[in-house]
Amino acid sequence: MKALFAIGDVKVYRHTVSPQEQAGFNGQVLHPVCSTFALAQHIEYASRLFVLDMKEPHEEGIGTFLKIEHRAPALVGQQLVITATVQSLEGTELICGIEARVGSRLVATGQTGQRVLPKQKLEQIMQRAAQDQA
Repeated sequence: MKALFAIGDVKVYRHTVSPQEQAGFNGQVLHPVCSTFALAQHIEYASRLFVLDMKEPHEEGIGTFLKIEHRAPALVGQQLVITATVQSLEGTELICGIEARVGSRLVATGQTGQRVLPKQKLEQIMQRAAQDQA
């Protein structure tokens, strides 16, 4: 893993909310806004931008946790600007603070955890999980 970042470093991810991301269940739209579920994916991706730069070809990142406080709506067609800020980087674990905005409006805050591991180790973890299912 490349040691490229320090506490306080920032990555920004921009995404326009699509109709497929509307809040709903079982195919029924409840609200014409970005669902918390879709927002979670974008928040995790914002922190992954660090991992994409840090990981070596034989490594991959895996999420370790995700915390979100969804504070305001992001309407379909509006652009989310998600800022990930390095809060800590210990060993192979990266923790980022997250802020999502539409313009000046705060949509969500949160925190993510990502760990960078050798792909071989991740394969072993997945194999053990599959064996536990059997």
